[in-house]
Amino acid sequence: MNRLDGKVAIITGGVSGFGLAAAKLFVQEGAKVTITDVNDSKAEQALNEIGKDKAIFVQQDVSKEADWDPVFQKTIDQFGPVNVLLNNAGILIFDDAETVDMDQWHKILSVDLDGVMLGVKYGIKYMKEKGGSIINLASIASLIGISNLYSYNAAKGGVRLITKSAALYAAEKDYPIRVNSIHPGYAHTPMVDSYPELRQKLESLHPMKRLADPKEIANMALYLASDESSFSTGSEFVVDGGYTAQ
Repeated sequence: MNRLDGKVAIITGGVSGFGLAAAKLFVQEGAKVTITDVNDSKAEQALNEIGKDKAIFVQQDVSKEADWDPVFQKTIDQFGPVNVLLNNAGILIFDDAETVDMDQWHKILSVDLDGVMLGVKYGIKYMKEKGGSIINLASIASLIGISNLYSYNAAKGGVRLITKSAALYAAEKDYPIRVNSIHPGYAHTPMVDSYPELRQKLESLHPMKRLADPKEIANMALYLASDESSFSTGSEFVVDGGYTAQ
């Protein structure tokens, strides 16, 4: 229960889904955590679940660069230097190559790709002296094409490769920062569970014949946040119930 003793983490999109599961697990393992979200309506409930003495909430739109410095500054003021950044915030819209809407396209990319890019940029800014781990929540949609996730494919494919680029950059600059990506299959998150009519079909896509529990993804984030993953950078960690093995 002490794999993250002394560490300070920022988790975007931390009030539900993967982010909340990771925040709870990180605190259980000894970390202090800042969770962020564009909407503060679920913040109080999330903090109660995580533990108010070990976590704070900061409202943030990850796609807006002006929102990033305050998140780091408030975290540092409360807990000290940041060691871990989990770029988890994301949105999903079903679309395809023929009917894609430009407004929807830009909305998906602004959160799912721009938000991660900015997280990496500011993670490096604040962690390059003392070091740390940047973890980008990608997707199986970073690895394979999915015909009705056109914009999401584009965004998450971008996340996969900027992760590698940033990891190489940090290594070349001798910054003690690791940058890795996690690629979940479909899981029980508010984003997926908001489409109950698709549940049976989504389960059938996975050889394990079920969706992931968010904690199963959080377990991978815990590994990457901990010093156990000290030789891993620029790598992609797939947690998909066998989906992409087919």
